[in-house]
Amino acid sequence: MASGDNELVFCALGGLGEIGMNAALYGFGPPNKRKWLMVDCGVSFAGPDLPGIDLVFPDVSFVERVKKDLVGLVITHAHEDHIGAVTELWPKLGCRIFATRFAANLLEIKRSAEPGAPKIPVEIMAFGDRLNLEPFEVEVIPMAHSIPESSSLAIRTPLGTVLHTGDWKIDETPVIGLPTDQKRLTEIGDEGVLALVCDSTNILREGQSPSEAEVAINLRTLIGNAPGRVLVTTFASNIARIRAVADAAEATGRSVIVVGRAMDRAIEVARDCGYFDGVAPFFSANSYAYLPREKTVVVATGSQGELRAALARMAQDEHPEVKLVPGDRVIFSSRTIPGNEREVGRVINGLVRQGVEVVTDRTEMIHVSGHPRRAEVAQLYGWVRPKIAVPAHGEPLHLFEHGKFARLMGIDHVITAADGDVVLLAPGAPSIVDEAPHGRLCKDGNLLVSANDPSLAARNRLAFAGIVSIAFALTSRGDLAGDPDVVFSGMPTHTRDGKAMDAVIDAAIFATLDNLGRGKRRDPDAAATAVERSVRGAIGAAWGKKPTVHVLVVEV
Repeated sequence: MASGDNELVFCALGGLGEIGMNAALYGFGPPNKRKWLMVDCGVSFAGPDLPGIDLVFPDVSFVERVKKDLVGLVITHAHEDHIGAVTELWPKLGCRIFATRFAANLLEIKRSAEPGAPKIPVEIMAFGDRLNLEPFEVEVIPMAHSIPESSSLAIRTPLGTVLHTGDWKIDETPVIGLPTDQKRLTEIGDEGVLALVCDSTNILREGQSPSEAEVAINLRTLIGNAPGRVLVTTFASNIARIRAVADAAEATGRSVIVVGRAMDRAIEVARDCGYFDGVAPFFSANSYAYLPREKTVVVATGSQGELRAALARMAQDEHPEVKLVPGDRVIFSSRTIPGNEREVGRVINGLVRQGVEVVTDRTEMIHVSGHPRRAEVAQLYGWVRPKIAVPAHGEPLHLFEHGKFARLMGIDHVITAADGDVVLLAPGAPSIVDEAPHGRLCKDGNLLVSANDPSLAARNRLAFAGIVSIAFALTSRGDLAGDPDVVFSGMPTHTRDGKAMDAVIDAAIFATLDNLGRGKRRDPDAAATAVERSVRGAIGAAWGKKPTVHVLVVEV
């Protein structure tokens, strides 16, 4: 391998153009003989355009092609959008995988809850470690974030050092875990940083993010002055927030009840890692009825309005163990993720109708983001002083605005890339030089299918206009043998003028067959096609929508 042929490239398979599904690749070597390092392997959550789908994964077919040259997968932290695809996709990669203890333990407890999930041999890394993954050396640096043990990675190569920030903020009092390591980041900047691949989530917000410690103070006040029961809902992974609730409960003489499987798992891992040392054991939901109302704090999942989460069932008074009553206080210690507003609003309205007091971040400072605002990003650029900026972890607007901001910071080269773009970082002028295969994979039941799979488009059509199934038999002479069998779903039963929809369908079937020549009636395919078109047209005229129509013709 001639050293003069070596290149250092960056390519994201997810996370550039969306918030979520983070998966990045760094390549080093000649164009056809590169070694690859993967950073993170996360999920995103499906929207209404993908009915029946919950989770979306990055398409790693490109990585499968180069897996013999994949030196490792390093996880920056344990949020689902960075680690959530590992269980599903690691068997396709088969490489060494590195994570901090908290991330590794959380991955293992989630994996063990999934029947048939493969054993994943995670190697534990710690802050300050330097992973030798030839030709890369990866240094692990602590960063404050909304989950324990978040890290940035200083990725050293013979052509320069790249700082991959992961998710981060500057918080000197993060309640749990270490603050962002300004000293080490500055030292790395002094060594010389070729490129900074940086979180863009809050680049549209001025100033600096408040501290997690400020939220803890406000939660203690709201819990302490509540006349009755208090319920706090937050992200299950926000261990610092749960610790703040536990400390507030102890200070105000309350016991903590935990409701929700995801929260149980995260708390179990956090206790194993020592993040709840000195905190009394929590109670489970089946203790709810036996503890005094004014002496309890419930911590529950469901801050994003998830239909199956504990809080959504409480809002509908359908939870089997937890019932809320007028005078109870529910604190949403979270931010509504864009796209979840309707679901969260439904939960809040359900609680209010029950006479429950609801407190959100619109009126109280009870949530802070785990991502940096502009002043924090400016500080990082000042510490690191990269030659190249590559905005990451954001939608197109975030990446565009981050690019403008980096130029204001005096960065020589700013590359605003998208998923699949292969960015040449060195040697020479940085630029986008290629495009790697990329896309999205959807978890559909037990299967992984492409987001472009025709079945998903068909499902959207069914959701929009329903389906009609028609079966009838024709004799060898082309005559009907008995009455057609018609079943339809997802359609109104009557037209605007009150006519039964099945009568509209029957009329279209009989009229079509009567008007077909006997020769065509002897051809089952021709008869089926004619009936399909006729029924779709008749329903379209009566309803204004054309359903999917399936016709089965049997010869007798």
